[in-house]
Amino acid sequence: MSVPDPSTVRYEGPWTHRDVSANGIRLHVAEQGSGPAVLLLHGFGEFWWAWHHQLTALADAGFRVIAADLRGYGDSDKPPRGYDGWTLAGDVAGLVRALGERRAHLVGHAWGGLLAWSVAALHPRVVASVSVLGGAHPLALRAAIRRTLWRRRGQARAMRHLLRSQIPMAPERRLVEADAAEVEQLLRAWSGTRWQGRPDFTEAARRFRHAMRIPGVAHSSLEYYRWAFRSQFRGDGRRFAEAISDRVAMPVLQVHGDGDPCVLPATARESAPWRGPGSRLEWVRGVGHFPHLEAPDTTTKLLTEFLHGI
Repeated sequence: MSVPDPSTVRYEGPWTHRDVSANGIRLHVAEQGSGPAVLLLHGFGEFWWAWHHQLTALADAGFRVIAADLRGYGDSDKPPRGYDGWTLAGDVAGLVRALGERRAHLVGHAWGGLLAWSVAALHPRVVASVSVLGGAHPLALRAAIRRTLWRRRGQARAMRHLLRSQIPMAPERRLVEADAAEVEQLLRAWSGTRWQGRPDFTEAARRFRHAMRIPGVAHSSLEYYRWAFRSQFRGDGRRFAEAISDRVAMPVLQVHGDGDPCVLPATARESAPWRGPGSRLEWVRGVGHFPHLEAPDTTTKLLTEFLHGI
């Protein structure tokens, strides 16, 4: 089976595709609307299209909305290194400036949410607000995993895929084999059952599987997990934890599915000490790890109200 060309993820729509140079690499973005900038950051196994609902809805609500392919994903560059927290945060901060904006509202899902929270701590001048969907503060997630690791329960069990990704080569092969079937398996395992019976689940699974098969994406996506785990035992990881340990200065919106089996609701609650003034946590009932896809109308309404209130 032939591998897809990266340009095949530039799906047509009311948005505009372009490339932006930031932090020494080329990042692909899809953009729509005008007004205050909202930068959308996807999670593991996704790409910019994960935000197709929010791109149009937030643009209609009066925002300039930019959905990015993160480093190593979609049609963005896939360098052999740079998947540490410091560099990834630099990518986002550099992208905001390269877009000609002084500040942007950051909206991230899962890994994108961890990244948004990190950018707010490391590069606060470019961040107007942070919205995290299906995610938690990096230190809250780390503490929850450590606390439950010895029992192999709770958050440690929910994030066992992080440990499986540490060995070389085999996880990459597993991600792409059988037309990237594992991507759909994870999508099904982490989402609510109501979404799985709808046509848009099938469409999302098909597009995410296609994007994972682009050369370099499987390796790059796993490098995020590898740095997150291995840095705990190295000096750069300790310095990173110290650098993001303070409460951020800007408001944070957490939108979390009450049935999320990947980032557990208890872990989401434990992120409270890092939320800035004017923050809040909103629950979406009957939803798993993907609020922006499983309940797009509810999620977009929460985002719009939050952003208009700042």
